[in-house]
Order: sequence, then C-alpha cells, then structure tokens
Amino acid sequence: MEDYAEELRTPPVSLICLVGYPELHPTISGFLHSEQPPINVLALPEFSKISHLAGKQKGNLDSGNPGGILKRDWLIKHRTRVPSVVAALFGLDHVSGDPAQWLQVCTDLENLKSVIRGRNIKLVVVLVQSTFKDDVSEDRMIALRKRAEIDSKYLVVFAQNDTSELSQSLNRLASIFAELSNTYYREEGRRIKARLEKKSFSSAELNIRCCFKVAVYAEFRRDWVEALRFYEEAYHALHEMIALSTRLPPIQRLVEMKAVAEQLHFKVSTLLLHGGKVIEAITWFRQHISSYKRLVGAPEVVFLHWEWISKQFLVFAELLETSSATIPSTASLGSERPFTEWEFQPAYYYQLAAHYLREKRYSLDLSLSTSETSRQMEGATTIESPESVIPSVYVGQFARLLDQDFALAMQPLTDGEYVLYALAEGKRFQDSYEIIALFRKSFESYNNLKAQRMASYCSNQMAREYFAAGDFNNAKQLFDSIAGLYRQEGWVTLLWEILGYLRECSRNLGSPRDFIEYSLEMAALPILSTAGVEPSNVKEYGPAGPARHSQRENIQKEVFGLLKGQSTLMSKEGDCSLTVGEDQPLRLEIDPVSPLRVVFLGSVAFHDQTVKPGGSTLLTLSLLSQLPLPVEIDQLEIQFNQSNCNFTIKKSPELPLTESSTGEQACHVKTVPILTLEANKWLRLTFDIKSGQSGKLECLSVIASMGHHFTICCRVESPASMEDMPLWKFEDRVESFPTKDPALAFSGQKVIQVEEPEPQVDLILHTSGPALVGENFVVPVTITSKGHAVHSGELKINLVDTRGAGFLSPRETEPFSSDSLHVELVGISGSSEEHELQTGSENIKKIQASFGLLSVPFLEIGESWSGKLEIRWHRPKPIMLYVSLGYLPNSKETTAQKVHVHKSLQIEGKTPVVITHRFMTPFRRDPLLLSKIKPAPDSDPSLSLAFNETSILIVSARNCTEVPLRLISISIEVDRDEIGLSCTVRQSNEISTDLTLLVPGEEFKRVFSVTPEVASPKLSVGTVCLRWTRDSELGQPPHSGESELVTGVVTRHKLPNVNAEKAPLVSILECPPHAILGVPFSFHVRIRNQTQLLQEIKYSLEDSQSFLSSGPHNDAAFILPHSEHILGYKLVPLASGQQQLPRISVTSVRYSTGLHPSLAACTVFVFPSQPHFKTNGGVEEPKPICTE
Repeated sequence: MEDYAEELRTPPVSLICLVGYPELHPTISGFLHSEQPPINVLALPEFSKISHLAGKQKGNLDSGNPGGILKRDWLIKHRTRVPSVVAALFGLDHVSGDPAQWLQVCTDLENLKSVIRGRNIKLVVVLVQSTFKDDVSEDRMIALRKRAEIDSKYLVVFAQNDTSELSQSLNRLASIFAELSNTYYREEGRRIKARLEKKSFSSAELNIRCCFKVAVYAEFRRDWVEALRFYEEAYHALHEMIALSTRLPPIQRLVEMKAVAEQLHFKVSTLLLHGGKVIEAITWFRQHISSYKRLVGAPEVVFLHWEWISKQFLVFAELLETSSATIPSTASLGSERPFTEWEFQPAYYYQLAAHYLREKRYSLDLSLSTSETSRQMEGATTIESPESVIPSVYVGQFARLLDQDFALAMQPLTDGEYVLYALAEGKRFQDSYEIIALFRKSFESYNNLKAQRMASYCSNQMAREYFAAGDFNNAKQLFDSIAGLYRQEGWVTLLWEILGYLRECSRNLGSPRDFIEYSLEMAALPILSTAGVEPSNVKEYGPAGPARHSQRENIQKEVFGLLKGQSTLMSKEGDCSLTVGEDQPLRLEIDPVSPLRVVFLGSVAFHDQTVKPGGSTLLTLSLLSQLPLPVEIDQLEIQFNQSNCNFTIKKSPELPLTESSTGEQACHVKTVPILTLEANKWLRLTFDIKSGQSGKLECLSVIASMGHHFTICCRVESPASMEDMPLWKFEDRVESFPTKDPALAFSGQKVIQVEEPEPQVDLILHTSGPALVGENFVVPVTITSKGHAVHSGELKINLVDTRGAGFLSPRETEPFSSDSLHVELVGISGSSEEHELQTGSENIKKIQASFGLLSVPFLEIGESWSGKLEIRWHRPKPIMLYVSLGYLPNSKETTAQKVHVHKSLQIEGKTPVVITHRFMTPFRRDPLLLSKIKPAPDSDPSLSLAFNETSILIVSARNCTEVPLRLISISIEVDRDEIGLSCTVRQSNEISTDLTLLVPGEEFKRVFSVTPEVASPKLSVGTVCLRWTRDSELGQPPHSGESELVTGVVTRHKLPNVNAEKAPLVSILECPPHAILGVPFSFHVRIRNQTQLLQEIKYSLEDSQSFLSSGPHNDAAFILPHSEHILGYKLVPLASGQQQLPRISVTSVRYSTGLHPSLAACTVFVFPSQPHFKTNGGVEEPKPICTE
C-alpha cells in the first residue's frame, strides 16, 4: 500500500486559494488545517500569480478516440492545484483609499473573475481591517460586492488585531469556505452525472472516467455512500470492456485495465472497511480476485500477472490490518461458499501475497531462461536502457522518453518493447527478500492468534526462501524450529523434507556434527515403502528427494562411510569439506528427549530390587536401533554413578559370554560374541555385576564406539518407565520387550538399592515425660559398642516438626531471635572427657536451631559413651527427635563407607502453667467510674481502675501438665521504660520461704494490691513472673536453705493495660464486722466528692426484715468540692446468722447514675450472744479482706 500515491491512499481534502495580503496566510492556513474536516490552502501572495489557476483547454469528452482510461495526475491536480474557492484579500486602506488604489482593486477582481469563470470556482472577498469598529462607507462596500458579483454574505470583514475578534473572523471564514467548497464539489459532480445519465459517450473509457470523477467529488463532500456506488459502477464498466477494447496492443491493454481495476478496487475496499463492513469488503475482494485471476495474459509476461495478484493480497492485508472495524469471529451470509475463519485475518492474505510473489519469481525465471527471450534481448536495439521508459499520462500505460531537438517527447511502446522492458525491470529486483518479509508478517500474525500449525507453515516457506537465497544460517535456524513441531505431531513425510534441507544447510555451513545427526535421524524415520510415486514437480520435495526406504539406506551408507573415513563430503560451492578423523573426533549425546533416540536406544534392568554390599546381581542391557541396515559396534562402555562398578563390553567371536579374571583392571572388561544391531530388533546382554557402596546404584549411560573416531553416548532408560518412540508407535511393525522376561520388562528399573551393612553398635535415647515450655529439656544419649569399634564417629541430631509447619514463629514482624523459634536445640555435651582426650583429631561440634553435629570419640568393642542433648521449647509443639550415628568399623579403610545407626523419639512439648488474673475493688469501697457508665466501643469496662485508689489483683497459676511442680516465687515486674505511666504494686503478705508443691490440676493464687499513680487510658501494670521447677521427689520438699540455690524456670504473663481514671465520687460503707442479736450498732455511709464541682446526690434506704433502722430514708444532699457527706444510721439486729443490711442507694444527679454496693459488702453476721475468741493476744475479731 505504500507504493500508492498519497492522494490515492488518503481521502481527498477540500482546497481553497488565498490571494493577496500574504501576512495573514499563515494564520488562516493554520486555523483551516486544524478544522474537522481540514481544509488545504493554496496561498498566492500577489494577484499577478493568479495565472496558475488558469486551466488548460479541455478536450471534447465525447471524442471517439480517448488516449486512456484515467489520467495519472487528475487526483493530485484537484487536491493541490484546482481550488474550490478563491478568497481575494484586500486591506481597508486599498478599498477606502484614493481612486488609484480603488481602481487597482477593481482591476484585480476583474482579472481574477476572468481566470476562474471557466472552472466554476467560487469567489469570496475578504476585507481586512484592524477591528470591527473601523468605519467603511456603505457605498464602497456595495460597489465592492457588485464589482465581485457575489452575494453580500460572501463579502467578509476580517478583524486581525483584537484576539476575540480574530477568532470570530476565522470561524466565520472557515464556515463560508466549507459551505462554498461543498457547493462546488456538488455542482461538479452533478454536471458529470448529467452526462452519465444521457449515456452519450462513444467509448467505455469515458464512461469509466466520468464515474471515477463523480466518486472523487463525492469523497470531497464526505458522501461515502455515493462515492462507493460510482466506484463500483466504474469497476463493473471496466470489467465489461476487457474483451471489447482494441485501443492498445493486447499485452499493454491488459496491463492498463489491471492497473485501473486495482485502483478502483482499492477505493471500494477502503470505503467498505471505513464503514465497518468487513464481510462486504471480504466478499468484494473474493469477487475481484475471482474475476481477474484467469486473465493471465501472454506467456512471456505471465510473471506480471502473478505480481499483480500478489499485490492485491498484500494491499488488502494491510487495509484489513490497519482498519478499526470490528472483525467478526464467525460469519456466513449466504454467499456462494461460507467464509473461513482465516479470511478475516490479515495473516491469510500476507501468506497468499508471498505465495503468488513466489509464483511470479518462478515465471520470471522461466521467461528469462527461454532461448527466444534471450535472442530478443540480445538483438534489441529499440530500447537502449530501461531508464528511458517512464509511466505515461494515463494510469497503467508506459512510454519511451525521447530527446528531440532539445525537447522531450513521449513515444508509445510496442508489445515487444514492453516485454523487454518488463523483463529488464524484473531482473533488477530481488523478490526473495520481499517474499521472506511477507511470510514473516504472516508468521507473526498467526503466532499472535495461537495458530501454531499455520505459523509453522509460513516459517517453513520463509526458511525455503532463505535456503534459495543462500542464507543457510537463517534457514537452518527456522528449519530447526519447524522440525521440533513435526516431531511432536508425527508428520513423518514433512519431517523427512525438513531434515533434507537441514542436511544441506549443515553441509554448506561445514558442520559435520549437525550433518551426521540429521542424516541419522532421517535414516531412522518410519518410512517402510520400497518405492514411491515420482512427483510431477521438482518443487514438491526438498533436496533429500522422495521419502523411500532405499533412500534411507543410501543416507545410512553415506553417513557411516564418512564416519569411517572412507569418504569426504563437499559443500555445493566446494569451499568446505566434511570429515571425521583423528584431529576431528565426533561424540553424539542421546537423552530420552533427543530426536536421535530412534537411532540408538539403551535400556538397563536390574533383576533384583536390593542387594547386599559387595553382593552379586544380574543386569540386562538392551539396545535397539531403527536404522535400516545393521550397525556394527566395536565396544560398549557401561557407566554407573559409582565408578568402581563401570565395565566395558568387547566383541570376541571365539569366546562365549565371559568375564576376564586376570588383573584388577581387566576384571571390568566383558566379552560377547556379537555386537551388531539389527533393524527393529533388541540386542539383549545379561551380566553378573558386583554392587558397590551402600545407597543407590544407578546405571547412567552406555557409550558405543564405532570406529576409532566416533562414539555415541546414550543415557539409558528403565524398561518400566520407558516411553514409546513417537514416530514409530503407530507403524505396522513387530513390537518386542526389552527383556525376555515380560515381568521384568514391566517392572525393571535401572536403579538398585544397595543395603547398608548391619551395625553392631547400640544407640539409646532416654526421656522422662513431656517437655515443658521454658525449661532446658535433657535427653540422655548412650552409645555402646558390641561388635564394632567406633572410628571417626559422628552424631547427627535433627529436630523435625511432626505437623510439618516448621519451627519459626509465624509472626513475621518480630526480629529473628531465639524466642522467635518454637523449639531450639541449645546444647550437646558428652560425659566422658578421657575419651575426648584420647582422640588425635580435632573434635567437631556444630549446633544450629534444629540441627546438631558432634564427634564421638574412639570406642573399643565393649566400651560405651554417653552424652546429653538440651532442647528448649518456646512454644508448645510436638517434635520428632532424629539421632543418627555414623562410624567406620576399621580405621585403616578411610575410603570405606560409614555404617549408620538411626533412632527417633517423639517428644511432646507442653505448657507448664496457665496464669490468669482478676481485678477487684476493696471491701465496702466503691468508686464511681465513668467509663463503666458509657464504655467505649472497643474497651473492656472490667479493666478500669480508679486513680489513687487501691485495687485488688488476684493472680492464679494452674498446673496443666502431668508433672508435679514446685513454685519458687511469684511476683509482678512493673515496666519502668514507660515514663509517666506507672503504678504501685504490693503483695498482701510476705512470701513464704518454703517451696510450694503444685500437683497436676491444682491452682495456686496470690493477692496483690495495685494503686494507679497516673491517670491514663493505657496504664501498664506489669508482667507476672512465675519461677518454678520440676518436683524431683513427690512428698519430700527440699530444705528451706536449698531454695535459695534453686533458680528454676521463669514463666512470664503480660498483664493487660488498664484504664486509670479519676473517680468523681467514692462510696464507703462503715459497719462492724459482726453484730449481736438485739444490740444496736452504728452504720455509716460516706460519700466523698473528689472533684472541684458541687455534687448533688439523692439517697434512699430500703427496709429490711432482719433489722430495725433509724435515720434518713429518702432525701437529697449537696457535697462541696473535696469534701464528704456522712449518712448515719442505727440498726438493731432482729435475727441471727448471715443477714443482709438494709440496701442503701446513692444516685449522682450530675452523672445520672447510682452507687450500688455489692451484696457481699451489705452482709454481716449476727451472733445470738456475745462471742469469745481465745487467742494469744486476747479476743481477735476477723478482718474483712476484699469483695468482688
């Protein structure tokens, strides 16, 4: 599409002409270019230049002998030289000036009218002034309009100085230009349509030309429907005159018609796609190709036809690719045949464009090679050079440019001269690279559509073009990628062809390895027919020839002749040779995914699954090849992961299958009578081998030597897991098992497990109950030598989570430390120091979080060694403890494999104690806390304490294990790092020096007093520190003096932050601890105001059946700031026992809440008579402690 001129590729744009006043031309032109649609401007600075607008004398359209169909420069002329509107710009001083200036204005207008009168060009007069306020006489304006013979609205006043007025003037001018341009193109189209309706043309060429012009004028007006209709009429009229026109010689006549048809088709396709009619555009293109594909033309210029067809596909592909129309996924609109999904993709048209361009190249080569054409080219004297031939005035015509008497003349060409010119032009261009570019575009498009097979086809065609052009590197790279797909999908015939190209690429690049690999793969392909059908065209197969069984044999003979040094292959150019010799040996690697697996396949199966160290076992080696001819093998080398098990197989026809027994090195050489691979027949060899060290013994590969300079290293496979050969599994052939025993063929493995030697050392792990979080749990380890001495012993310790979650804490934000691990190995120690001193080597001791390594000293038979493992639990978690001992039974065999003893032990990690806490208020003392009245959404009212009031904290510790514990101490550590946020914590009694026994399930409580010293919503109370140890002997506590030496394990419990707030009111009940039946006693209620405000309270006393009361029952009172109000009552008990005091309710008016003492605070015990308590100090009355 880039070959087309811009006026053909882009829609036409209206053209206007500005004459005079050149200072305003850039401003007006820039504004008109920014309009939608834009307007092009032809600027003439002076009226003397208006002669450029004068047209040439038109010929009679009804002339019976037109020179051609479409003029080549008609479109560009109407887009750049023939304006639809001419705007004459005059300054105010010229119009309103002296008579001489006015006369010049009139003269310029008259000259301008005489130039444009014959072309129907519209005229606009623009009067340029500074602002709209400039005064112009009405008479002069009327005179100017009459002189120009225009309507009053086409006399425009243009203000240039004021910004707003300038914008207004430009908009008005653009509107007038658009209106007049539309009128001009409509009138021109109607004028030509009138002639079309009369049908008075004597030739079809003029009919086509007029339809084309009407369509172009419609495009100027953006009337796409009318433009499309007349382009189609012109196209159909052209198709009807193909067999009727005799104006030009036959060859040139067909060339001209195809050129015009191409231009009309391009316009129709562009308009259809522009209107979103993708299906109609594809249908039109299909009809276009169907109509002209049969118009091949003369045999000597067939290549011009294929070049034209290729261009049609290329242009339509570019139109479809650049179109913004939505491409439907499926479409079938009742046409002659349904659309395929590829016809909606540009890749399809790029592919066919490349295909027909290649047809053009074949036809051109054929035309150039004919003797008749050669004689014509040698004897031609009419055309000295192709440069003298240029395009003619009409589309699709060519003429010879002659220089006659210092003037240029154009002379028509004969068909013979045109053929010579076309052949000379065809030789100048290299079509291969253009074909490659087209196939590459198609390949990329198909790749984007995930159409792998179509992309592979285009890649194949691209590679062939590279091959034909001699670019073997790029060709080989593409052929390699294509061969991978053909191998995967089993396209044998296509793979044969591709491998033939790859062989030739390798030969020309001088790569013997690649040449041999591709040749062997070709020889092993499943092509079993002895004869093939000769293709009618050489292009149908590659350089390897047709796929035949005989050709496979020839390729194998050629390759093995090269490998044995019997022949040398040269490239086609003869600049490089392929040889395999002493200085250039060759080794091929074959793995289970290699394409050479069909050439040489190795399988190994052990007859046993396990074997003792140093024991014998049978191994079967099976080899298979799909090469058509037998393959002689000189030597086989079998390699294992333990090199001391490697052995070599050689051919010895005189001896049966034997094993040499002379010399240490010779014992690894085995001989067999036959080492020949027949086609599709397993070669089975069974040997008795000795196992090596304990562990896995695996056969890795087999190396086949063929001659002195060629080896094949094949990674062997297990029969049980061996996959079929993809290209051979569907062929009609006899299949057999790799081994004679079918059971071994289905279960045989190339790996055998060599058992470890029996250890004669005991490894014992001891444990006593579960491990507790926080303590260093000790696991004793004992090693006892019974039948083996222990040399170079190593003890490996591994901690494994039984749940597989790992030991690291899931909290990612905390830094790494020992506390971030759930379980940690903290120490390894041995108890026998004299053994450590006896060893001469340095001891090894490595400890990590879950792994430990410790050297074990030398032990004689019968000796033992013990050690301790210290494991710490930071979180409760069950673990598996794995301990492995590795040692050498004999110190002299330093390279021998170690003997291992493995032991495992599951240990449960548990939480020793569960610590809980509870805050309580003092007995008969109730502060009013506002946070309990209106709690915050996310707050806990139970964690609110009164500022400067003592509260009770009860800490409980419960033993939740099966192990008895001794509590050493329990205390609270106050956080000192938070400045200003503190409180005082005291214990209610002294700490006992005796260790407290805590049996399983028992709970221990300790009471503390907490006094907040700072009012804060987040007051830190501290951390409970509980120090404990295991009880070594239940029921026998250690002496008091020993408790000072016991450190124990510390369990910490962080107390939550509390809300310490000031209590505005505090209610205090004062009552004796007990009462006597019938004896009056005093009962007081103190309400303390701790604020700076006057507090009003209301109180009431409820009657009780157990007491007779006197005092205020229902009243109100005011309490001054920082003072208290006392309510006094006299009570007489009427019943003995536990009795409830009369309930008193105190309500704060300001806070709308009451102070309600608890039931325990309102309870007193009434004795029937005076009690007597005998103590050392006399009578001691019980003291209240606390209440909830």
